[in-house]
Amino acid sequence: MPKETEIKLKLTDEKAFHRALQRLKAVPASKNSPRLHEFNVIFDHPGGTLAKRGQLLRIRTETAEPPRKKGARKSVPVAWKQRVLVTFKRPTDQEDTSTTGRAGRYKVREELELEVSDAGALTKILEALGLDAWFRYEKYRTTYKLGASQAWAKGLLIEMDETPVGTFVELEGSIEAIDRAAAQLGFSKRDYVTKSYLQLYVEECQRRGEEPRHMLFAALKKSSA
Repeated sequence: MPKETEIKLKLTDEKAFHRALQRLKAVPASKNSPRLHEFNVIFDHPGGTLAKRGQLLRIRTETAEPPRKKGARKSVPVAWKQRVLVTFKRPTDQEDTSTTGRAGRYKVREELELEVSDAGALTKILEALGLDAWFRYEKYRTTYKLGASQAWAKGLLIEMDETPVGTFVELEGSIEAIDRAAAQLGFSKRDYVTKSYLQLYVEECQRRGEEPRHMLFAALKKSSA
């Protein structure tokens, strides 16, 4: 199975982040609809079999934000494009030698992903097989990449995630590219986060003294009010 290597960075100064992107000459991976809304549903057996194995089964529905006309303040009213992805992730079978001695500084997992046409139908299939849609979370994601002239960044993705528990930057690519991009974005290796959004959400609920449910913008706003 293909491997993914990634880290998260907690973003507290978006203006500084965008200035760093300009210095790196980073551009949105998709110019037509750079910002996506992602609605994610995680499935597992009632006893949490997959989670205990460090595995993840997820259906993600991506909705592309309509593009804006040049000079327009609001998005042009056009049909929003959607894409549905099913993803399975698991720990690597063997220790990744490239991360040996780095104290789990990077999250390295095997990943399989494919596009499907109907999230509802797939949900019914998974539920019929005994799996539950037990956790839902949403976020807005904007993905950036560097130009071909920067060979060190080949395959690197810089993803800004706006979530109900804060804004994060995910760096996905080779370890060398991740380290170099993080440094140029103004972060150190001490800032690396390998926790999932579920873990970050549970920690935020504990901080607020609330019972974890689903990581949704409306739910967090309601609890704050």
